[in-house]
Amino acid sequence: MASISRSSVLTVVVIAVLLAALPSAIWRIIQTGNLYLFTQDFFADLLARLSGPGRMRFVLQPTVAIILGARSGVKDARAGLPFFIRAVVLDGAHRTRLLRNMFASIRDLVAIAILLDVVSQYLIFRDIHPGAALLLGPVLITIPYALSRAFTNRIVRRRINQVPATRSR
Repeated sequence: MASISRSSVLTVVVIAVLLAALPSAIWRIIQTGNLYLFTQDFFADLLARLSGPGRMRFVLQPTVAIILGARSGVKDARAGLPFFIRAVVLDGAHRTRLLRNMFASIRDLVAIAILLDVVSQYLIFRDIHPGAALLLGPVLITIPYALSRAFTNRIVRRRINQVPATRSR
């Protein structure tokens, strides 16, 4: 019997919640013609989320992402890998490995971010916009993670490359 990982269960829960919210979102789009994403309502609701229930996630989730990015940046520097953002954008040889590693590091955090966004939407607006949850949750995680990973790699690499000064007696 195969064991089910916690990540798999979390992923299934997130997908189930988003699929459950999809029919009402589609119905709302058909009735109003409003796709919601990047509209005036979307940005107004974003500001409401900053002050409503769940507002601490706008601090906690990026903080955890920064910590995970720093941990990965140290590993990158010790392995001699290039700076994360530059490598992902410009270096095809390392891109796949780095992206795969990033997704493995933040997979659960992104799933939790999406789930918390759905819950906060429901608590604040009594309505769920799955597209907004799929956009906002990962953005709260991936941007701080990528920046932290790149900066940490750069800092650690500089420290590794520094030649210790010899003491003269």
